[in-house]
Amino acid sequence: MWINDIIDRLKLPFRKEKELFSALYQILGFYPRDISLYKQALLHKSVGRKNEKGKPLNNERLEFLGDAILDAVVGDIVFRHFEGKREGFLTNTRSKLVSRDTLGKLSKEMGIAELIKSAGHSTSHNSYMSGNAFEALVGAIYLDRGYKACMQFMEKRILAQIINIDKVAYKEVNFKSKLLEWSQKNRVRMEFRDLKQERDEKNSPVFTTQVFIEGLEGSIGTGYSKKESQQKASKETLQRLRREPQFIDAVFAAKGDRTKMEEEPVMVVPDVDKLERDQQNFIESRTEEDTRHEELPDASKVSQNKENRQHDAVEDEYNLDDISATPREKTREEIIAEAEEQAFADKAR
Repeated sequence: MWINDIIDRLKLPFRKEKELFSALYQILGFYPRDISLYKQALLHKSVGRKNEKGKPLNNERLEFLGDAILDAVVGDIVFRHFEGKREGFLTNTRSKLVSRDTLGKLSKEMGIAELIKSAGHSTSHNSYMSGNAFEALVGAIYLDRGYKACMQFMEKRILAQIINIDKVAYKEVNFKSKLLEWSQKNRVRMEFRDLKQERDEKNSPVFTTQVFIEGLEGSIGTGYSKKESQQKASKETLQRLRREPQFIDAVFAAKGDRTKMEEEPVMVVPDVDKLERDQQNFIESRTEEDTRHEELPDASKVSQNKENRQHDAVEDEYNLDDISATPREKTREEIIAEAEEQAFADKAR
């Protein structure tokens, strides 16, 4: 292998695309043999080029091939790296390593995004375009140098230098929590509905869940537990909210319709003149009723007094204080009354 690299390096000064060769060497760790494959891998469909047969010339076919190769290569690496781990863990880890976001970040980190040729599209914030180019590049490596070269590229260049496979594997993003947080922050109604529960060919239970936001159908997720299906449905729904403006517009339109229906009727602004007239009427009528209110005892007080008397009567029935062999002492009021009565009697005489 190293002899071929030396031969390729010796040929480099005589090639027209020596800048592209140098850039690819920095990215891949080796020099391309068939440069046309790599040029096609970096050609976005927006350019609109065609080959000699009039067929579109872009990276879509290489992207398809690279996607399949990546699944196989990363699956192989994950299987050997995590001995004894179950299928679900391995699948989840591989999915995170080959996700569109991961590949897009890799493409930008390694400088692949800067080499993409497109018409009027910026790759700086386009993870899809960058991620697709990464897959197409893997497809080009496979056609140019074979499966072993793809394996070495992922193991020695990506996982050994750029990505920590253990951190990726054990880092769990709670998509359900993220979606709930978003819905609560925006006061949007969101719910999960269990669509069905089946069993796969191995008789394992499979759950299917769908997200509904303001009554609108969100994404569907399937997994070997309700939690897994909700996580997948939440992840896909979050992606839709980020990438489909028409979907998020429909959500907030539905929210607006709901809140309008739930709003209480707004109270009419009070008429100040009417309030003043009512107040005057109240004051006038009060002068006539004051005497009646003063003469007549308050109903609540009458009721309370009645209850007190009844309570006292019950207590008196069992009160023996007034039964005594000695005469009862006179109260102060009785003594004063008797004295006044005696004084008036003496004056009359």
